[in-house]
This record gives sequence, structure tokens and C-alpha cells, in this order.
Amino acid sequence: MSEPIELLERRIDRLRSDLRRAAVAGDRTQARTLRAELRRAEHAWDEALADLEDRAPAVPRQNPAPPILSIREQVHHALTLLTVPAAPKLIIAVHDAFFPGELVAARLTSLRRDEERSFKVAPFGRPYYLCPALTADLLAPARGLLAISTWPLETRVVGPLSARVDFLIAAIKVAHRVAQLPDDAHDARRLLWRFAAGIPGAAAAGGGADPATVAAQAQAELDVHAESDAADRTAAAARAQERLDGAEALFGARLQRLRRTAN
Repeated sequence: MSEPIELLERRIDRLRSDLRRAAVAGDRTQARTLRAELRRAEHAWDEALADLEDRAPAVPRQNPAPPILSIREQVHHALTLLTVPAAPKLIIAVHDAFFPGELVAARLTSLRRDEERSFKVAPFGRPYYLCPALTADLLAPARGLLAISTWPLETRVVGPLSARVDFLIAAIKVAHRVAQLPDDAHDARRLLWRFAAGIPGAAAAGGGADPATVAAQAQAELDVHAESDAADRTAAAARAQERLDGAEALFGARLQRLRRTAN
């Protein structure tokens, strides 16, 4: 007989706490063992949930209402909350935690190309475009990072420290939003814990995360890196303003253009 879902949930919570302690202690062997056990428990929970859904009485459903927001609007909302360039995986997690509707990962694959194509057909014909972040060294599209065209160049370019700085800024923004939600906002609090797990001193001792603590610890580390990162980004933005125009200022320079500029 399968384990009751309530017991599975308690076991998952315990395993997560044990895994975090093992990771903090540097016990990689124990962490690998606990991670594998956690995956099995989460898989069992998924199966138990599916079984509950199968046994639940069917509820008559009316025709579902069509989605109100387009995919680009959904991504725009998530990025606006974060205020920094982000990877599709984080964008989807933020959308799922804070916004209604479903954001499908597969549909994000061609989004940037569609946005660039739209810009070239009718430049600045939209209030904003979803574009890639730009690398500080080459001013080329940063792989896997989306930004909003209306952000300043200093925000859209990413340097050596930017990944960590943007992670900390995103953690603060998520913590502030979670603080406004009720305690049963599980998706949002799960996302907050994922941020907390990557910030020293931010995760609670028994698992979970307190929004105020996460924001404070993230800010403390951010204060260490922010000035150097800002200097790198400001210098890169100044070069971008000199060298790039039109579509390249939003979607990045191509390699051929960079070679000509260098010569």
C-alpha cells in the first residue's frame, strides 16, 4: 500500500531540512544520499496526488475562459517584478508563484527571435520589447537571459559580477512581494526558500525562509558587490551607446559587426 500523502509531505519536509544541514556541513556523500531519497519521496507524492485526483468526483466544467494575457505580457510581468535580467526557468517560477495563468516553457524558446523580427519590421512600434541581456565584454546577446527594452543599458548589460548581483536583487524583490502575501501562498514561499538556500544566513533553521531575513541577508551581500558591478556595467553601457544603434542596441551586436568595429 502506498504511503499516505500526509506522511509523504512530512517526510519531504524532514528530508529538505536534513539535506540543507548536510550541505551546510559540507557532507557531500550524505547530501547525495538525501537528495536521491528526496527525489523518490517527491515522486511518490506526485503519484499519491494523481491518485487522489483520479478518485475525486468529477466536477462539471464550463468552457474555460481564454487567456487574457499573451506570453510576452506574462514574461513582462515577471521581469518587472524582478527588475533584472533573468533566465526562462526563473521567469516561469516567478510567474507561477505570483501571477495567474500558465506560462509554458516551450513557448519562450522562440520569443526573443519573434521580438527581434517584430522590431525590424516596425522599429519601436511597441511600447516595449523582450530582448536579451548584453554581455559587457562583447555587447553580444547573453545566452539565456531576457530583459526589457525600456530598462537602462546599465541594467541590460551583464558583467563578471552581474549574475550574483542580479540574483541578490531578485531575492530582495521576491522577499518583499512574499511579505505581502498570506502564509498559505505556498508557491511563492517555495520560491523564496530557493533564493534563501543560495544566500548565507538567509534560510531558516528548520527549513523555509522569512522574507525580512532573506531581504536583509541579500542586501548585506549586495552591498559588497554592487559598486564594482555598477562600474563594469556603466563602462559597458557607455561603449554600447557609442557602437550600437537600432536593433543592435536592443538585441546585441553580431560577431561580424564586432570584428569590423575592432578593426
